[in-house]
Amino acid sequence: MSTNVAILDYGSGNLRSAQRALERTGADVTVTSDMQEALNADGLVVPGVGAYEACMTGLREVRGERIIGRRLAGGRPVLGICVGMQILFERGVEFGVETDGCAEWPGAVTQLQATVLPHMGWNTVQAPESSILFDGLDADTRFYFVHSYAAQTWEMDNVGTALTAPKLTWADHGGPFLAAVENGPLSATQFHPEKSGDAGAHLLLNWVRGL
Repeated sequence: MSTNVAILDYGSGNLRSAQRALERTGADVTVTSDMQEALNADGLVVPGVGAYEACMTGLREVRGERIIGRRLAGGRPVLGICVGMQILFERGVEFGVETDGCAEWPGAVTQLQATVLPHMGWNTVQAPESSILFDGLDADTRFYFVHSYAAQTWEMDNVGTALTAPKLTWADHGGPFLAAVENGPLSATQFHPEKSGDAGAHLLLNWVRGL
């Protein structure tokens, strides 16, 4: 049987592009807003484009924060993409408006400190050697970004606990920001793997193989 991946449809994200990219990995891909389908899939992808507040409004309408939380409580993989990564943090701050996120990770998503925004185009990342998502990719591999906001610090403290330290991947545009996080069953990328050509296809295949 092929691996089943659900893409959560909550009114945000380039769903068809993500679907095609994931189908090329050999996965059986469903675009759905149904809670049970999203809970039962081998892997769940949470896309997102646009404003943080609008994405959280759409996510709550389909009980997306509950879906994410229940999957993670059971160790079931979730992959956030772009704003789908940002909403995993405690809060987002855009145009002076602070919006509560899913709070799977502490900290805030804030505007990049760059003279040119949005950060749009290809950029390299600095992934740890132990990364699963970036396994087999060269250090100078480029990925496609489109965003003006990001998590620019990592606030989770695992010192003194039995938890495995998250694998953090950084990029730079006017300063460092988190390009990807791998934290047990929860992974996320600020860039768009579905728009990142062969590099993005390789990363998605790495994720699907781990489901």
